[in-house]
Amino acid sequence: MKHKEKPGRRRFLTNGLMLAAGSTLIGPSLFGAPSILKYYNKPNSMINGVQIGVITYSFRSMGNQSAEATLKYVLDCGVSAIELMGDPAEAFAGKPENPVDRKAFSRLWKTKREGKLTRDQEKEMAELQAQTDSYNKQVAAWRGKVPMDAFAKLRKMYNDAGVTIYAFKPSAFKKGNSDAEIAWGMKTAKVLGASHVTVEHPSDDAHTLRLGNMAKKHGIYVGYHGHEQQTPTLWDTALGQSPYNAMNLDFGHYVAAGNKNPLQIIKDKHERIKSMHIKDRQTVAHGKGNLVWGSGDTPIIEALQLMRDNKYAFPATIELEYAIPEGSDAVTEVQKCLAYCRQALK
Repeated sequence: MKHKEKPGRRRFLTNGLMLAAGSTLIGPSLFGAPSILKYYNKPNSMINGVQIGVITYSFRSMGNQSAEATLKYVLDCGVSAIELMGDPAEAFAGKPENPVDRKAFSRLWKTKREGKLTRDQEKEMAELQAQTDSYNKQVAAWRGKVPMDAFAKLRKMYNDAGVTIYAFKPSAFKKGNSDAEIAWGMKTAKVLGASHVTVEHPSDDAHTLRLGNMAKKHGIYVGYHGHEQQTPTLWDTALGQSPYNAMNLDFGHYVAAGNKNPLQIIKDKHERIKSMHIKDRQTVAHGKGNLVWGSGDTPIIEALQLMRDNKYAFPATIELEYAIPEGSDAVTEVQKCLAYCRQALK
């Protein structure tokens, strides 16, 4: 049976979209404008005490993935704080270009999970894996010598435009990364102004202990991100290992994972949540879809109001994962998501 959208949520979504259409989100471009305009028309997505941010992964479909273009996307959305993915920042600092066809590699991984790889595809995948391993070694060597000045410059560029970086997510915190790379990622995050780094929860107690110990040494938090493996107790071991281990809760995935009363984990764990991803997913019973906000089962409105009413300090991070409608783009859809948040928090 098709899941029907609730009338109240539909009216709420319509009001939010009208707000987006009627709002002036950003004035003249900061790039190439006279310097006197540099500090004008700064974005502000702190809404009644709740910081709404966006993870720059949301703009992955946009053609230009440079740090400068990413900042422009953020500004055009009217967002004033972000979780920054590693690629734009590292490219800005001169990271070697990746020669691997990542889209082809991703398609092959999906085919492998489905158990449908042909012999020719197995050979192609092995070649791409070898290229990836070689590239990762090249990147590790580059990270060991890149000066921090470039990241300080990037932070200034973003801060001058009115955007702060509260979290940093480079590919430097996995089990296969060396201690030197992990230390590099944590040091870089601090230079960027982030309070925490984010990483997929490894489901490995030894690794969360390792990261927690290193985070304590560098004075920064590690926010572990979850998908459909999230349960109320997923983070308990890591949180008990170190006060520097924390949560990067994904509220939409938490709902799709089948957890009952999803607001309870925010109430119970708010002191250990450093940031929370928001998206609108359906429950298991309705198919677990990732939908336009207001169309799914995730109580985004209630979660934001809970944050507002209890003065929870962690940011709520827009993560655009639903299919972008024809004729639209990621910037337009993030604008709609922000308008939805404004409507919830007004």
